[in-house]
Amino acid sequence: MPELNLILIGPPGAGKGTQADRLRHDFSLPYIATGDMLRANVKDGTSLGKAAKQHMDAGDLVPDDLIVEMAADRLRQDDARDGFILDGFPRTTAQAEALEEHLDEEGRRVTAALLLEVPDEEVVRRISGRRICTKAGHPFHVEFDPPKVEGICDEDGSPLIQRDDDKPEVVRNRLRVFHEQTFPLVEFYDDRGVLRRIDGTDSPAAVHDHIRALIATLKLEDGV
Repeated sequence: MPELNLILIGPPGAGKGTQADRLRHDFSLPYIATGDMLRANVKDGTSLGKAAKQHMDAGDLVPDDLIVEMAADRLRQDDARDGFILDGFPRTTAQAEALEEHLDEEGRRVTAALLLEVPDEEVVRRISGRRICTKAGHPFHVEFDPPKVEGICDEDGSPLIQRDDDKPEVVRNRLRVFHEQTFPLVEFYDDRGVLRRIDGTDSPAAVHDHIRALIATLKLEDGV
């Protein structure tokens, strides 16, 4: 397997960031998240970043063509020549087709699209249970990592709050958008034979082990 090109797909709260962090250390791959890529272009004042900022300042979504060009530029950088981990891109089948075209031009391909499957209600449970302290943003969870005193930060004694983005109704709306816009990627990559399904309800360690086993199998299939 000459390079390891991975795409993480899954709803918010599925644990994509956690797994990406482990995988980038396992295989020395750059972790490329759409938000980070966008902020870097804006901060560095690139031509793509300036164009994107105009849309962002107007309250509009950044168009697909700008996101695709940013991703293509990022994947040409030296640290991504032996592989990459993409999170948040592609978000739609149109973006996936554009990515495929760019990779084809350079003789590259997606190794695997890893789908972390988590039921909607579990996503709502995970995200809506999050709490942060008002002073320093220390994170807690009402079920998985509760504070010693309900509603009070263990670290600095400040009140804990639920962010607006973590409220159940907001999470359900984000899930609706995911199913409408992003879930068609499942069929796209399944048709190309690179989709791999992973039970995202397992522990982070079990999910990590599953992904590593999948990658080992892919290497064997490629005769490496």
